[in-house]
Amino acid sequence: MLLAYFRGVSGWRHLDSFIPLGGVDNLIQMKVNSEGVSSSRVYLPAGQEHACLLDFFIATFPHIDRGEWEARFEDGLVFNQEGKAFAASDAYLPNTHLLYFRRLAREPEIPFEESILFQDEHILVADKPHFLPVTPSGLYLHQTLLNRLKKKTGIQGLSPIHRIDRDTAGLVIFSVKVNERAQYQNLFRDRVVKKVYEAVAPYSEELIKKLPMTYQSRLEESKHFLQMQEVDGEANADTLIELLEVNKPWATYRLTPGSGKKHQLRCHLNSLGIPIQHDQIYPILTPYQEYDLDFSKPLQLLAKEIYFKDPVTGQERCFTSQRVLG
Repeated sequence: MLLAYFRGVSGWRHLDSFIPLGGVDNLIQMKVNSEGVSSSRVYLPAGQEHACLLDFFIATFPHIDRGEWEARFEDGLVFNQEGKAFAASDAYLPNTHLLYFRRLAREPEIPFEESILFQDEHILVADKPHFLPVTPSGLYLHQTLLNRLKKKTGIQGLSPIHRIDRDTAGLVIFSVKVNERAQYQNLFRDRVVKKVYEAVAPYSEELIKKLPMTYQSRLEESKHFLQMQEVDGEANADTLIELLEVNKPWATYRLTPGSGKKHQLRCHLNSLGIPIQHDQIYPILTPYQEYDLDFSKPLQLLAKEIYFKDPVTGQERCFTSQRVLG
């Protein structure tokens, strides 16, 4: 089933949005509306009985109320690959795919602008501000880096070839051509991309005496899905930590991950007793604000540099964020 899910507080839920990183999106061509928002897609499996399409969507997406789905059908927002709109009362169609557009009654406004550092016929390199998600999910649809760039450039085939957290600022690379996307994604899969971050964290005289150092540990998800934790066992994450600047009681560190585990840098610095400034997940998970965001305390983590050999052109690529922490 080509469904996209996210793990919420109450368990796994459907994402109600899906911007693919590759692979399956070659099976079905996504539709894009006038605002640059890609459609979502859903598979209607055999072996299920529904009186009509509306009943299927209500059963499949229980977190979306009946009235919302009725409105989407009424507005022609549920359709097939050929663009034919379906009515809520139409019969269930097993073994088919349908497309639909999301709608949000309210979406948080992110008052910071991204910038485009580089663009050619193969890739686009964006410099993302704090707080802005890379792709649509949850409460975010239009206020995402991907949809902003689609509107700005008019390139509907843009797709991120890697991700950074919404809380993190800095470099994000997009592929321009669908048929080249996998080649760029494989760079990250094969770990042949060098990424360098900067972080502001507490000054620790004891730790600084040991720098530069490579910190290694085994990271796994904790009982709370938002947090990672260190556990016994063979290391699966390593980070080179260097000192850049001291401004007591804070210091700026240069972080070069040798692996790509979730929250690796945040977790490693927290384990060393120097959690990143304004981190709302480590060491203490604080309640997440959905709408009334506090923009005065951005996470002091920046994806500063990235280096790789372009698999399409053969060029050595090197990009540096123009953003500064603090």
